[in-house]
Amino acid sequence: MMFVIFVAFLALGVPIAFSVGWSTLSVYLLNPSFTCDAEYFVKTMVNGMDSYVLIAIPLFMLSSSIMAESGMSNRLYNFFSYFFGNIPAGLPIAVVVTCLFYGAICGSGPATVAAIGTMCIPLLTSLGYERDFVTSMIAVSGGLGVIIPPSIPFITYGLATGASIGDMFIAGILPGLLIGLCLIAYIIFYFSKKEKRMNLTIEKNTQALREKGFISIFKEGFFALLAPVIILGGIYGGIVSPTEAACVSVIYALLIGVLAYRVINLKKLIGCMIDTARTATPVMLILSISIVFGRVLTILNIPQALAAFVVGHVQSKIVVLLVINVFLLFAGMVMDTVPCILILAPIMLPIVQQYGVDTIHFGVIMTVNLAIGFVTPPIGTNLFVANSITKIPITRIAKHAFPFIVMFILALMLITYIPQITLVLPSLMG
Repeated sequence: MMFVIFVAFLALGVPIAFSVGWSTLSVYLLNPSFTCDAEYFVKTMVNGMDSYVLIAIPLFMLSSSIMAESGMSNRLYNFFSYFFGNIPAGLPIAVVVTCLFYGAICGSGPATVAAIGTMCIPLLTSLGYERDFVTSMIAVSGGLGVIIPPSIPFITYGLATGASIGDMFIAGILPGLLIGLCLIAYIIFYFSKKEKRMNLTIEKNTQALREKGFISIFKEGFFALLAPVIILGGIYGGIVSPTEAACVSVIYALLIGVLAYRVINLKKLIGCMIDTARTATPVMLILSISIVFGRVLTILNIPQALAAFVVGHVQSKIVVLLVINVFLLFAGMVMDTVPCILILAPIMLPIVQQYGVDTIHFGVIMTVNLAIGFVTPPIGTNLFVANSITKIPITRIAKHAFPFIVMFILALMLITYIPQITLVLPSLMG
């Protein structure tokens, strides 16, 4: 009944936090002898939020907002364009590489689309690239923002399952690079078919970058390139925890924005803090309620019972992983990433563990699936961000994004069935 009520509320358009909350309380309403009454619900919410790890989420959001305001995406793009900009596929490839690096700064898919799209879409369309193609490419590439560490979904998964957030961050590097390479492979294929029919004016842009010189371009992008090195190097070097790294990222963003680039003043900083509060508040509310939801699932022994049922009826690990991937792809289409992880991870992890799937490996599989959900209707957060920038209808963006999504899914299959892609770096670092 709890799941029936949850699905019914979602179908009626009730906000996700209230859908989860009322479906959790429904167990007590149906059975007053059950532990989870209103008092238990509120106490568990409050105690669940009393977590050192949780501080990392709003802090990474704040540093992302400050870095976006500082114009780091522009500097990163110019740096990579210097190397790739003299061939038709070069500038789109530079966009994907920029999304990889920017994802290592902000940890958010929509934030990556907003920062990179605002600058790159007008520039590339002015050089003759198709607007629909560029917009869909950036919408999909923005999904790399939640796979390349630091990643807010990785932090959420760690909270939901007890997995090491540091190991999750390390494990996300190679999968993120693999997805980026798959997207780049499609871009090269696309332009190899259309190059003769395109009327691009990239020579002037390339010449302007060349005239600036590598040293000048490198100086402009140096602090932006250094950001992921400081944030991730501190974590992997054992110098700081992920939460402390989030604090470091805020301080670094402020130092660069105020002292190096001199674009952040008090007014802009206050604006960044307001934007962070607006973004983080609903996320933290969903987190607190989902913590109660997870406790109730544990008390009811649902994950263990479901795992026993699946293992008793399905012998093939390949089939189980395929079915879970399909289910997660569908879930990513209708639910946002954070509640999806908090609700489904505690249920699905015991199932895959019965087949020998590592906790870290499954966390990456889950996040990659949900990253694809960023560009699939009806939720498709990245689609809405891209739409707000270009005003291209969401259905049209989704249509042109389809080949990129196919490449994303190809990478997902490789990540799912070749666990070494995910686990080799954590094992080396361990």
